[in-house]
Amino acid sequence: MKTLHDHRPADTLVGRWELDPQRSNVEFRVGHFWGLATVKGHFDDYEGRLDLGADPAIELTIDAASVQTGNPKRDQHLRSAPFFDAENPPSVQFVSDSVVLQGDTLSVRGWLFARDRSIPLELDGRVRRVNGELEIEAATSAPHRALGMTWTPLRMIPPHSELHVTGYLVPAAEQAG
Repeated sequence: MKTLHDHRPADTLVGRWELDPQRSNVEFRVGHFWGLATVKGHFDDYEGRLDLGADPAIELTIDAASVQTGNPKRDQHLRSAPFFDAENPPSVQFVSDSVVLQGDTLSVRGWLFARDRSIPLELDGRVRRVNGELEIEAATSAPHRALGMTWTPLRMIPPHSELHVTGYLVPAAEQAG
């Protein structure tokens, strides 16, 4: 069930909004070496949409093979079967179950799909309207081991990854034109 509460004019987020991948970022951070170091990475290829009148209201689809950490050997390993298994299936996807807007905060519940598995995720995002576009910043922690990403030498990585999305969304008509 989708819920929409807003203390601003209701038309602020009306309509279909699409992520502008040229200006947006989908990033992750994972502790390594028992938390003494942090591996940071991002994805180069993804698409997303927000439409509070649709079900689901939020979708984000990421090409798992587009993972980048600045280390080509590590990137290849992350694309392999012990991690993203980028060929089976080739994408990671988030799909919302519910979205609640209160002021400038979107409280979102949904499912993260990867490696033929899924996990529930909850996150809060800050949304602002700027010059006819939307700017969204959201972060959450995901238990990557529940997605089957369990390979770790000497048990050096913790069981969770931090996920961060900074999205710039434009009205869908602008993307089509």
